[in-house]
Amino acid sequence: MRDEHRVNRRTAIKVVSAGALAGGMVGRGVAAETDSAKDKGHVWSRMHDRVWLGGDYWANPMEDWCIRDGAAECLSVGGKRNVHSLTHEITGKEGAFSMSVRLERVAFGGKDGGAGLRIGTRSEINEYRSSCFTQNGLVAGIADGEMVLGPKTRPLPEKADPGDIELRLSGRSSGETATLVFELAMPESGEVLAKLDHQVPAESLLGNVSIISNFKGSPETRPGDAAEAAGSRYCFRDWKLEGDLFTVRPERRFGPILWSMYALSDSRSDEGFVLKLSVLTGPMGGRDEQEVELQVKRDGEWKTIGRERLDPDAWIATFRVANWEAGVATPFRAVYREKHRDGSVTPDIWKGTIAANPSGRPLRMAAMTCQNDYGFPYEPVAENVAKLKPDIVFFSGDQIYESHGGFGFLRTPADLAILNYLRRFYQFGWAFREVMRDWPTLCLPDDHDVLQGNLWGEGGAKMKNVEKDPGASVLGGYVEPKRVVDVVHRTNVGHHPDPYDPTPVLQGIGTYYGDMVYGDVGFAILADRQWKSGPERGEVVVGKEYDRELPGKTFDKPGLVLLGERQEAFLKQWADDWRGHRLKAVLSQTLFASLATHQPRPDRYLKFDFDSNSWPQTARNRAVEIMRPSMALHICGDTHLATLSQYGVKAQRDSNWAFCTPAIAAGWPRWWLPDEAGMPHESRPKHGLPNTGGYLDAFENPVHVHAVGNPVIGKSPDRYEKAHEKGSGFGFITFDTQAKTYLVESFRFQIDASDGKAGNQFPGWPVTIHQAENRGENRIQ
Repeated sequence: MRDEHRVNRRTAIKVVSAGALAGGMVGRGVAAETDSAKDKGHVWSRMHDRVWLGGDYWANPMEDWCIRDGAAECLSVGGKRNVHSLTHEITGKEGAFSMSVRLERVAFGGKDGGAGLRIGTRSEINEYRSSCFTQNGLVAGIADGEMVLGPKTRPLPEKADPGDIELRLSGRSSGETATLVFELAMPESGEVLAKLDHQVPAESLLGNVSIISNFKGSPETRPGDAAEAAGSRYCFRDWKLEGDLFTVRPERRFGPILWSMYALSDSRSDEGFVLKLSVLTGPMGGRDEQEVELQVKRDGEWKTIGRERLDPDAWIATFRVANWEAGVATPFRAVYREKHRDGSVTPDIWKGTIAANPSGRPLRMAAMTCQNDYGFPYEPVAENVAKLKPDIVFFSGDQIYESHGGFGFLRTPADLAILNYLRRFYQFGWAFREVMRDWPTLCLPDDHDVLQGNLWGEGGAKMKNVEKDPGASVLGGYVEPKRVVDVVHRTNVGHHPDPYDPTPVLQGIGTYYGDMVYGDVGFAILADRQWKSGPERGEVVVGKEYDRELPGKTFDKPGLVLLGERQEAFLKQWADDWRGHRLKAVLSQTLFASLATHQPRPDRYLKFDFDSNSWPQTARNRAVEIMRPSMALHICGDTHLATLSQYGVKAQRDSNWAFCTPAIAAGWPRWWLPDEAGMPHESRPKHGLPNTGGYLDAFENPVHVHAVGNPVIGKSPDRYEKAHEKGSGFGFITFDTQAKTYLVESFRFQIDASDGKAGNQFPGWPVTIHQAENRGENRIQ
């Protein structure tokens, strides 16, 4: 049977009238198009000027592109800037294809890195999202006075004007080999000026297609670089694709609505259950629609319950609905009506379901952290989480890293830093939006989310002497200004329940700590980095981190802060408040213990890790003692190392258990190898696994390690195998509010979580913890 997506004519998405909002026309998030888009390929001519190029595209990097006067214009002279089609992919080996685009050189500074069309771009896993970040494939374009088709070149004909010319690339494949023909043509008359042909293996055509600017340049060039003044810039119009070698998948569109996140919480007030839901779009322009509409389906009809404006920095609209009917599942849809230059409007609809509050049965939570993009789009994790059908999803931080997507990162100016952050954050949503669509999601920002190697927030203080710490890794305070930090907070926690105390910290930066009651479980949501003291206040001397003989108490100086007075007061109040729930959990970025002996190699010992919440010790002990009466399980991430441990303050095992989940895709690897390091232990668990038992961590805090998921060195060229080797995966916790237990599971990356195999989990898991064990009434041996 012929592939239903395969066409043998000019590819076009079948469309409906712009004014229609028929209930079933867009499924679960596929945008509608207007009839005027038919048979016009990829069209920017109808779009208003703005940064974001539209739902059919992924631009690398987003902040270096814009729509201007109906064309996609590259704003940078940096190399390898490209725009991928998300809906069109060459998958066939027999047949034909063609692409064309009108190219205009808008700035020429003496160097010309070229511009053109690219085919056959694919990652080692041959997945369209991952292929968007791969710099391979065959280029057909013009550069430095030459016409280029793969390895072949010829001088540009005299009539060819790089300032305005049409590029045409066509190919025909017979199964094993393909013949490519590249032509230059006059834009208005269509007169062909020059031609190149080239034979290639048919296999080399397969993958993503894109337009590319400065394909001969370096991708690391950023604004302000010395080379910038000598470079060229291009814009692209009327990008058209056709032929039966293309597979067309309109459901792959990413936007205008990118995804949504929501939280539902019992306010224990006259507002009842409160729903908060955020809708994210791509960065729009001044003439674009600025409002999102929220509708719910009740009694078989869609009813509008709110309209909210998009934040002009974060491009997010957040809805708050009190007295939500939490006992039933309610379909919702977010509607964004994209305005066009010709006056028409295209509705984009994102559908999902607000789940019913899972009261009276066990609550199931998926817990994830740290997604280095070498493993993007993390399909094994996203798909396994969906298979397990959680009731709530928790991301504990590092939704981005500064390296995500390549092309360097920007901290200034603020407007570009925001766009630079957003396109990295969009990778997170692109990978996990189906997980977040129907289930409540809590999403904490951590250090890399605010573009720092480590974050000691110092109560919102501005980082000083930034030039001494280019990685923003060793100094206290925030390297980014309030405007950027606020965008990070809005995009991650804007949909969270209202904060306990919204009073801003220094610089006016907002806070987000507070609680959520859902499924008979109470969650304390902490910002455990926001007040934490910087290492310089602990009189840390560089090099001492490796001193095995130095006592851990050396760095426990008076006045050092971990959670800060405000969060400590909240946590104390929360621990004693049992309204509406029977079990508790504390959610934060990282562990209140130092459970790593070696990093980033298993033979590199590092004693003191000030990034852990084991330091500062006095403040750490105070936080654990405040938490103990709650009998809460502590769930966190950050370390890239799965551990299940129990805190001690005055003695081993006198306080709460803590589950540090494996990283989604571990970057900087860590190992807990106390046996190898010669650290004494006591009371090894009954299972007898190495590197477990009661230890004093580097800062002399008692910690009983029940299980650890040490990695091996990741060497595989396959991103998913490499993530598996590096100890990546996800956590899963089942809260049984009747039995008052926590079933803690720790799944590896490259497995099928539904098949029940024991090897799916790291050694030592699963474990069932009884509530009272979180205050030291231990049963587990």
